[in-house]
Amino acid sequence: PCACSNTQKSHNTLMNHNQTSHALDGIRVLDLSRVLAGPWCTQTLGDLGADVIKVERPGSGDDTRGWGPPFLSDRAGEDTAQAAYYLGANRNKRSIACDIATPGGQALIKQLAAQSQVFVENFKVGDLARYGLDYASLREVNPALVYCSVTGFGQTGPYAERAGYDYAIQGMGGLMSVTGERDDLPGGGPQKVGVAVTDLFTGMYATVAILAAIRHAERTGVGQYIDMALLDTQVAMLANLGATYLVHGQAHGSTPGRAGNAHINIVPYQVFKALADDSGHIQHLIVAVGNDGQFSRFSQVLGHPEWAQDPRFQTNAARVRHREILVPAIAQVMALQPKSHWLAALEAAKVPCGPINSLAEVFSDPQVNARQMVDTWQHPLADDVRLVASPMKLSETPVLHGAPPPMLGEHTEQILADVLGMEPSAVLALKAQGIVA
Repeated sequence: PCACSNTQKSHNTLMNHNQTSHALDGIRVLDLSRVLAGPWCTQTLGDLGADVIKVERPGSGDDTRGWGPPFLSDRAGEDTAQAAYYLGANRNKRSIACDIATPGGQALIKQLAAQSQVFVENFKVGDLARYGLDYASLREVNPALVYCSVTGFGQTGPYAERAGYDYAIQGMGGLMSVTGERDDLPGGGPQKVGVAVTDLFTGMYATVAILAAIRHAERTGVGQYIDMALLDTQVAMLANLGATYLVHGQAHGSTPGRAGNAHINIVPYQVFKALADDSGHIQHLIVAVGNDGQFSRFSQVLGHPEWAQDPRFQTNAARVRHREILVPAIAQVMALQPKSHWLAALEAAKVPCGPINSLAEVFSDPQVNARQMVDTWQHPLADDVRLVASPMKLSETPVLHGAPPPMLGEHTEQILADVLGMEPSAVLALKAQGIVA
């Protein structure tokens, strides 16, 4: 059952002027998370229409507010204190600055939790128990509360007390053992992924778990505790490579390794170098042949239809076994024409392929623009702030385009008035005591 009062009406007025219905209307999320995994989860919930209240430390707020440059430029062209990193993970939220180290701050959070359906935090194991804000304590004030903890290693196990960071987890969880050029080639060695994928995947898994728990709470009136760990997520993310090891490698003493831009199970499925352009810049493209029919067409485009009839290359399994012969032969042909030639020819033949775009090319791509993957926001400090949009396209309950990433404590007075019915004089008293800002 929904525990919200007139707060949701105020939230809808702030976030959505056209009264469009959203999937999570009526759900309030109390967000005590910082940096990326937790905020990515709560931003997704906010995109789906939840009223996300971001609780931040007075004075400094979310660590990522200062993770720049680059920072947002204001209307005068000067840097603000709003880092691009923070802006990318905190849209569709309201911010309250509250000092949870004070008894008064703890009391406010408990009151807000009593009026919320979801609580998300990423403090170290046991930290919030010191403030009476752990699951056991909050369950007493709201038995239907869905409480999600995001940590590096989870609430149990020998590493539970350790701090967890995406980069380290990419290494510990095996991702860097399968990412990067082969050790026997120039540039070989472990390589992290260019974005914090473990954080992002953990945020998305947390979102799925929260939605499932909300469904259960709506049916039964009983909340639950969700224990999300970056390392768990990274192990799950190994996907087919994890299965390859468990099904085959463990029994045969082998393990998937780094393959650079190639694929350990499919050939040809990698980056190839094309003829340099007129300015002498080296060009590359991706060829992703997924079946034997595509390989036959690929061979014809390259002027070597006989490859598809060669027993060494007729099937994908054969191509994998003979990749050391086939791949150099392909590379030799690909180097004879520029990238534009190959992309046009392969696309016409319906052979999967693609360019390797810079971010400038990504955001000027006609497909990206047609899919409206950039949103423009009116920020308190700047007009027409462009940010990456949500990829979720829902026909009946579209994602919310409500409020830009909030300023620190921007909605403190509004939240206390709407959710807790607090009078302005009471809010001023809390500010005078340093409990809120």
